[in-house]
Amino acid sequence: MIEKVDHIGIAVKSISESLPFYTEVLGLEIQGIEEIESEKVKVAFIKIGGTKIELLEPTSPESAIAKHIEKRGEGIHHVALGVDSIQARIDEMKRKGIQMLQDKAKIGAGGALVAFMHPKSTGKVLWELCEKTEKGE
Repeated sequence: MIEKVDHIGIAVKSISESLPFYTEVLGLEIQGIEEIESEKVKVAFIKIGGTKIELLEPTSPESAIAKHIEKRGEGIHHVALGVDSIQARIDEMKRKGIQMLQDKAKIGAGGALVAFMHPKSTGKVLWELCEKTEKGE
């Protein structure tokens, strides 16, 4: 079942240049920064109430985030829904006619299990299913 909006992913060219808006202007708390080599992206987590903002900076021109920024510019990239039993949710979405970008969850930022729905199936919004593991809590 879908439990909440876990985070909103925002594509940025530079985390270091973007962070002052979130920390100094909005007064939000940064929770950490990590690099996910498999996705060629650096991620900063910013806490806002019961959810997070996830700043996504490409570390390679071949990354999906670099391609997104090149095509659409900086801005909202995806909305992540916190779920339980991610594989059951993936299977459910497929039964309901939603095209998934992954048939099985993969490890994403913060150690969470993630899978994305294809925007062609969701009204042009990139939705992520996100199941937190103990490391990703």
